[in-house]
This record gives sequence, structure tokens and C-alpha cells, in this order.
Amino acid sequence: MNTRQVAGTRVQLSLLGFGAAQIGNLHSAIDDETALAAVDAAWEAGVRYFDTAPHYGLGLSERRLGTALAKRPRGEFAVSTKVGRLLVPNRAPASSDLDAGGFDVPGELTRQLDYSASGVVRSLEESLGRLGLDRVDIVYVHDPDEPAHLEQTIREAVPALCKLRDEGVVGAVGAGMNYWQPLLRVVKETDADVVMLAGRWTLLDRSGQPLLEECANKGVSVVAAAAFNSGVLARPWPEEGALWNYAPAPSDVLAKARALAEVCRRNGVSLPEAAVQFPLRHPAVASVVVGMRTKEQALSCAAYLNASVPEQVWAQLDQVADRP
Repeated sequence: MNTRQVAGTRVQLSLLGFGAAQIGNLHSAIDDETALAAVDAAWEAGVRYFDTAPHYGLGLSERRLGTALAKRPRGEFAVSTKVGRLLVPNRAPASSDLDAGGFDVPGELTRQLDYSASGVVRSLEESLGRLGLDRVDIVYVHDPDEPAHLEQTIREAVPALCKLRDEGVVGAVGAGMNYWQPLLRVVKETDADVVMLAGRWTLLDRSGQPLLEECANKGVSVVAAAAFNSGVLARPWPEEGALWNYAPAPSDVLAKARALAEVCRRNGVSLPEAAVQFPLRHPAVASVVVGMRTKEQALSCAAYLNASVPEQVWAQLDQVADRP
């Protein structure tokens, strides 16, 4: 699988990245063997970039990913994790984290938001322990949604991570979230190398274009996540009840997704194939990260990336996407 370089760094990312939230038991549990098989299948398909976070399964995703990659040559893959949420003992342990965090794991730990310089350094150290690695290739500040958190990210978190980058502890630094406007501030006001934008640069939702244009102008790379917009683009035909942004798709969104699917059908292309490939058409995008839960999903995503989508199909899809 081809790779692209994170601008201004030595970090190379495979065009398709493995989103490891799913192997942290997102929404429902899987066993260790299923998680390992998903990572192994992705590797055999050429995936060499793996993204995780402490948030995913209260550390389970990082532990499983570290185990799966332990047998691989360290110089042959890139790993990103995230900071901003420390994992601390839960004073009121719960039987499950599903209600609090959305992961089917015991709620013995809880997330403590901390975007301070010392907090993000501590978070990274703990992530390295769970991953069993001595370094990671990218560190993202995770979801600094609130204004105070964004200010602290710009003032403290990113500069602290840039110091670690300059010391060689990490390869590249940035921030990741679902909203493009705060990321635009991060790009303009810090020395970030890369941002992860989830769901706002997809075949269906292109609202993040101003961020991508600024990144292209400033030489900052973009990793595009959530290419299926929670699921509405994950199948050849979007069904009633298909998810969009973690909830059932509104009627207008579902109608546009179906219009995109119809263009694909007429041209012998599947909607998931176009969805995976679309983000990479922008020059600022280094990789598209897709959640993979099983061996079958990993193989399917790799096949979507490698499918042929004629240039004229993109023009037709653009016309649909541009409709109000």
C-alpha cells in the first residue's frame, strides 16, 4: 500500500489507517482473538498506520493494539494515540462503561479531562506503557471541544508535545476532533504538524474544506477519519435507520446519501469504495482512517481503497454533493 508523508516530518502513513476504537469494544464486546485477527488482516492487506486512544475502551484498545503489533518490526508501522483524557480509578465503579463512554468494558476506571502540559505528558507516558512502545509517531490532543480546553490546548498542550517532538520522543503532533473550526485555530496558532478531522471531510459532508485549504497553504497534513459518517456510507445502499453522526440519519441526509449511492450504482462502483477514496483526493490529506472491528471488515476496507473509480464518476458525485 502506498504511503504519504506527514508534512515537515519523517512520519509516513499508509493511505488507509486502522481505526482502533472498534477493538476497544465500541458499543459491544469482541474477544481478544477477534481483535488480533482484525489487526493481522489489516497488516496483510498493507495497512501500516494504526490509530488509538486511551478513551477507546478505557485503555483496552491501546493494550490490544500493542499486543498485536509486538511481533512486527517497529520501523515498518506508524502509531498515533491521543492525550487530554487521563484514566483514573472510578470512585463509583460501574459494571460497564457503555452509558458513560460507549464502550462495553468494566467501568473500573473513568476519564479525567486534562489538557495541561503536565497532564498530556503524563497521558502519553501511560499510553506508551499500555502500547508497550518506547515512542509513538503522532500524538493528537483529543477533542478539546470546550472553549477553555481549546485555549489550554493552544497555550499548553500542543507546545508541550512540540517540545517532545523536538526531543525525538514523538514524530509529529496535532489535534483531533469532529469540528473543523477549533482545528483551524490550532493550525493557525500553533506549530502543529497534523490534524485529524472526523466526519467533516467525507463524500457526504464536506464542511471541513476551509480547514483543508488552510492546511494545504500552511503545510500541515490532515488525517481524515469517519469516512462512513458513522455508517450511512458503509453499505452500497443506505437503509432506513442508517447512522449519521452516531444517530439515525435525518431524511434529507439519507436522501443525499442515496443519491450518491445511485451515481455509484450507475457506474459500477460501490458507495463504500467512493467513501473510502474520496478524502484522499485532497492534497492535504495524508491518510484516511476507518474503524475496523473484524478480519472481514479490514479486508473489505482495503478492497474499497484499491477499487477503480473512474474520474468521471467523481465529477458526478461532486454535483450531487454540491446540491443544497
